[in-house]
Amino acid sequence: MRAVFATSNADKLRELCRALPGWEIEPIGPHAFPGETGETFYDNALIKASSARASAPSGTWVIGEDSGLVVDGLGGLPGIHSARWAGEGAGQAEWLAKLLSELEGIHGEGRRARYVSELVALSPDGVEVRGSGTLEGRIAEQPSGRGGFGYDPVFIPEGETQSVGELGDEWKAEHSHRTRAARALRRALEAL
Repeated sequence: MRAVFATSNADKLRELCRALPGWEIEPIGPHAFPGETGETFYDNALIKASSARASAPSGTWVIGEDSGLVVDGLGGLPGIHSARWAGEGAGQAEWLAKLLSELEGIHGEGRRARYVSELVALSPDGVEVRGSGTLEGRIAEQPSGRGGFGYDPVFIPEGETQSVGELGDEWKAEHSHRTRAARALRRALEAL
């Protein structure tokens, strides 16, 4: 299958390509879609896919994705604001610092968290197919590991003792929320 992916994030593109072997996926940059103005991950994924359709080559599927971290002790934050929560232009170091600062003094169940990914694929004639994925875990007291990206150095998946940043790319390629969403999307497409 040939598709364009509405993203400017090379890490997300690499994960999606690994999760969907055999697909030809090319990125289409942020100029092709508006900001993330939806109220849910699904809303934002659909906004990206719908907007990118106008710039996509004829006869090509378009994929939009939105994802983030949901922390129980923070009432679901950072949620859909995960990439902007620490301010415009902030990077991983600022995201981690803000998250750990907000969680200071919160322990146990309050540190339960999940990564969420929503994928929306639109066919050339407008058929919508959706895939969702989550990865349950908890937030560590401090970052560890250099692998992954985003909040990976502080996210310890359920059943593991290391952060995603320590578990590495091979583990992430098999178990991440985005991989799970991509597999769900593939199953939904195969069912058409």
